[in-house]
Amino acid sequence: MKYGEEAISQARLEPWENPFPGRNYTIEITFPEFTCLCPRSGYPDFATIKISYVPDQLIVELKSLKLYLNRYRNQYISHEAAANQIYSDLYELLKPRYLKVVADFHPRGNVHTVVTVDSRMADETTSAG
Repeated sequence: MKYGEEAISQARLEPWENPFPGRNYTIEITFPEFTCLCPRSGYPDFATIKISYVPDQLIVELKSLKLYLNRYRNQYISHEAAANQIYSDLYELLKPRYLKVVADFHPRGNVHTVVTVDSRMADETTSAG
């Protein structure tokens, strides 16, 4: 196993202390090289993942987020499940004041899918299963 593969296989989201917990501000992160595998066909799916959140006490460390998102590249997971799992993992870790995850999948078979999970709409007590 090469060092990058090892780092990805051991990836865990890492929280950091918010340097300004008393202030409302938005953090926006774009990850344009997200990949996973279609659970039906096994074909690769490619997406841009956009994360927007207003932190409370914690923020996410960016390298840990990059490695965490790269862990999906060999997983068989639907677009909907991927977006909701990313949302759930970040929400559980950070407990932000607001969180939005947008998974904008590249067209495949002439179908373009965008899945949005937003804390103003989501029920955080319901887990994906």
